[in-house]
Amino acid sequence: MQSHADTDRIAPNLVKEQAMNNQEVAVTVKQLLIDILSLDVSVAEMTSDTLLLGDIPEFDSMAIVSVITALEETFGFMAEDDELSAEVFESVETLIGFVIQKL
Repeated sequence: MQSHADTDRIAPNLVKEQAMNNQEVAVTVKQLLIDILSLDVSVAEMTSDTLLLGDIPEFDSMAIVSVITALEETFGFMAEDDELSAEVFESVETLIGFVIQKL
């Protein structure tokens, strides 16, 4: 049985691990966008506030289908049609938030 002191030491590690997972999700989502859209930028250059829909010419309806399919395959979830709104694809940050919510 763990003492209270043991759980106090473990909790910060769990929080840190969760933050790393979200960071890994962000990097993976950015890399998928770069690959699918054939963008000439690095993951580091693509910030969370990078706008997508209406701002990147390559991000059209066919690209959206490809991105959703790649996200579903990569992260193992299914996106329902009613979950996919323009707000999800507004920016890199909103897309990452959607993926994290689905996990």
